[in-house]
Parts: sequence; structure tokens; C-alpha cells
Amino acid sequence: MKQNKDQNYKTGVLEFEDNLLLPALYGEHNSFLSRIENEFGCELIGKGNLLSVEGPEEACNLSRDVLLSLYNRLEEGLDVTLDDVDGAIRLVAMFEPPTANNADRRENIANDDNVIRTRKALISPRSVNQAKYIEALRYGNMTFGLGPAGTGKTFLAVAMAVSHLLEGKVERIILSRPAVEAGEKLGFLPGDLKEKVDPYLRPLYDALGQMISMEQTEKRLERGEIEVAPLAFMRGRTLSDAFVILDEAQNTTPMQMKMFLTRFGQNCHMVVCGDPSQTDLPDGSVSGLKDALDTIKGINDIAFIEFNADDVVRHKLVGKIVRAYDEKESRKS
Repeated sequence: MKQNKDQNYKTGVLEFEDNLLLPALYGEHNSFLSRIENEFGCELIGKGNLLSVEGPEEACNLSRDVLLSLYNRLEEGLDVTLDDVDGAIRLVAMFEPPTANNADRRENIANDDNVIRTRKALISPRSVNQAKYIEALRYGNMTFGLGPAGTGKTFLAVAMAVSHLLEGKVERIILSRPAVEAGEKLGFLPGDLKEKVDPYLRPLYDALGQMISMEQTEKRLERGEIEVAPLAFMRGRTLSDAFVILDEAQNTTPMQMKMFLTRFGQNCHMVVCGDPSQTDLPDGSVSGLKDALDTIKGINDIAFIEFNADDVVRHKLVGKIVRAYDEKESRKS
């Protein structure tokens, strides 16, 4: 980029080889460019295959890095959504000030090894911890994903499970979560057993629907290739040749968690997702997730990936809310 008279202000031009990719890069009505402008305080003006970048030097550098990472994504045949734009913004902001070392670290996060491929989606990490989590899911046997809502713990685990199933690495996916939360009893809910537990398992169905079609999901459920069941259904089983996910693990008791972890069998990939700070168990009850962390965290063959407010990939307001609660808890201690 060319330097202006004002040493803190820069004007530069990005030149893109493929004009056909630019509508997807800029977004409908240039909405993606507007998001980048609002985030960094720069001005982006496109003309043909050239994009002018003007503003404070740091804003220009950050904007350029975001645009190039998104353009590379399009060149690889991946879609770009507003969530992808926000993810790219988050990644470049994490590695400031810009250095060659930071550029290498960003490249390592965004490389093809960290992409999860399913029938309907190609999923890339949107934070450093998500990249670590994907690596653990891909190569590890047992992984704990710990942290607040909106960090992608369950979504990424389900995506990796589907990827393993489609690639023939496992024969089935087993998705589970505690069916009783906040002291409620299934007997108080209307309907048969399926109708009773479906509301608790709906988030897992929704995640599956984003990876493969709902029609495919239903067929694989019927064939037993995908099983979605309450945690109580795990008792007495040995889970082999399977990708097994326990969601909302903070709502287990210590005995339930021990029972689940000891179901581990041959060629099993087991993932435990939960937020230790959001237990819905009755007052005075010990969370099975917290108990497990105290008990098995020293075992080398188990990966523990901890997420925080910086990893929240929902609306920015969610990240701010998580930070506010974290700060409140820190003041208490």
C-alpha cells in the first residue's frame, strides 16, 4: 500500500484475479464490505477487479488481511457468509500487532487440515481455540470441550462426527445429553418416551440438519447409523466403532459421568461438551463434569480444550454478556 502524507493514514489497492468471485466477497449490496468498514474504521471502494482501501494504517492492514483470507476461501470453493466475515475479523484482531509470526499463525489456523467437510457444509475454525478443538476432535480419542454457550463446542463436535461417518472412519454416531434438567422429571411431561425426550435432544437434531439433509438424517436414524438418546440409555453398553458426543455434560451427576466415560470401546471417539459454570442441577448437587475434571484431568490421552468469551461465534452481544458474568464471578472470588 502507498503511504500518504499523514504517516498514520494509508491508501492502497487490492487487485483480485477473478472478478466472478467479487460479488460473493463483497456481499449483497456490499454488506460484507460495510461490516469490515464499520469494524475497523476504514473505507473500501470497489471498481472492476480493484478494491481501494483507505484509512488509518492499522485499519487498512486489518481490512486487507480479512479480505485476502475471505478471497482465499472463495478460491478454494468455499462459501462466504456474514458469520465467516465476522470470524475472519475475529481472527485477524487476535493476532495484533501484525507480524510475520502472527501471519504464519493465522495461516496455520485457516489451513485445509482444519476444515471439516460434510455433505452440506465446509466448516473452518473462527478462533484459535476452535482450531485446537478441531485438531483434538480429528486425531484424539477423548476430548472435553469446555466453556460458555455460543463457542461452537457441540456444533463442531457434531460436524466432525458426521465427517467421520461419511468417510467410513466410524460405523455410527451416538449423540446424548442428560434428559432431566433443572430438577424436572420426565414423568411430568406429556406423551410417550420419544415425545418426552425430544425437546432435550432438539439442539442435536438441529446440528445434524446443518451437516446433512434432514431426509438423510431420518434415514440414518432408522438404520441405526445415527442414534440420539438420553444419557440413561448408555448404561450397560460398550461403545465401539462410534463417534460419541455427550452434550450439556455439566448437568450430569458424578456417577452418570463415570458411567458414560467407561462406555469407551475400540475405535471410539468420545467428546464431552459442557459449561462448568452453568450447572442446572439442584442446589447442593455436584456436577459430574466438574468432578470429572478434578478426577481425570491428569490423564495424558485426554484433550481438554477450554473456550472463553473471545471464542463466542454468535452475536457480539453474547460475548459481551459472557464477559460481564465472568467479571462478576471474578469479583466474588
